[in-house]
Amino acid sequence: MNKAELITAMSACSELSKKDSKAALSSLLKVITTSLSEGDQVQVGGFGTFALSYHPARSGRNPQTGETIEIEGANKPVFKAAKALKDLL
Repeated sequence: MNKAELITAMSACSELSKKDSKAALSSLLKVITTSLSEGDQVQVGGFGTFALSYHPARSGRNPQTGETIEIEGANKPVFKAAKALKDLL
């Protein structure tokens, strides 16, 4: 399902127009993105938790030259499904 299909499904399941559904989805994504960028996690009861996971620096290898390079550590977004969601699946 892509973003357009998600907006259509949201509109069909609610009394919102497609325009309002698109605005609601955009707002939700913006709030989650902002919270994660500030280092906070977002918990949605019965659905799951969006959080950051730190991946430390490590050594890697350039596949073209074989040269060893240092890969910087980075925060990466992760999603952990709630038990209620896992049980439905």
